[in-house]
Amino acid sequence: MKPLVLLPLIAALTTPVFAADLGKLIFQDDFNRAETRKNTDDPGNGWGTNSKSRAKGDQQVDLKDGALRIHLSPRADHAVSVTHTAEFTDGAVTLRFMLEEAQDSLGLDFADAQCKEVHAGHLCAAKVTPKQVQLIDHKTGAMRADIHDARTAKKPLTGEQQKAVAGKTKNVDRTTAIGEWHELQVKIEGDEISLAIDGQAVGSFHSPGIAHPTKRMLRFSVARNAVVDDVKIYRKS
Repeated sequence: MKPLVLLPLIAALTTPVFAADLGKLIFQDDFNRAETRKNTDDPGNGWGTNSKSRAKGDQQVDLKDGALRIHLSPRADHAVSVTHTAEFTDGAVTLRFMLEEAQDSLGLDFADAQCKEVHAGHLCAAKVTPKQVQLIDHKTGAMRADIHDARTAKKPLTGEQQKAVAGKTKNVDRTTAIGEWHELQVKIEGDEISLAIDGQAVGSFHSPGIAHPTKRMLRFSVARNAVVDDVKIYRKS
């Protein structure tokens, strides 16, 4: 009888993060459909990609076996960006993901194209590799318009710009097995972004740019390959 009594307790201890109230579900996608066009990105359901502008139109996104497979074209001059509307102040994204090789990674970037203070609307991001997690404030750090422009022009940063960039990324060592499916949760509340994998908290980061009042878009940023499924976006405010 003891195992039956302990099961609820075990479940509570191993999945505390995903039991939290994430807010109202505003979008979900299980990618269980077929593409209508061949040899070009056609994810459907409101998703967009940058393949036309950054990969000479090469297909970089496939729907296969009920999942979204993202793969960088050899002709691309930028990481693959797969985008969807995701408007909230505080909210969360949950999904399943798989990294198939040691060099793979998956980034979740939150953006507001209407914000002209930053390059391409970049606000904040969470990135998972097989060895670590990164949590990033882009808005007041490296993607701040003047800082990005200076770096693009290969100009030295001013003292103020160097201070602005410092401390805007938090790295957390965390092994994530390749070739296996994992559950991911990224949550934004106020000036904090937090990340959990397989129901366990990995890290959180406070920084002013994260508190930008309106996140308008979710971007999957993939510098090599990643597989994504069961995406859900929540709005808490």
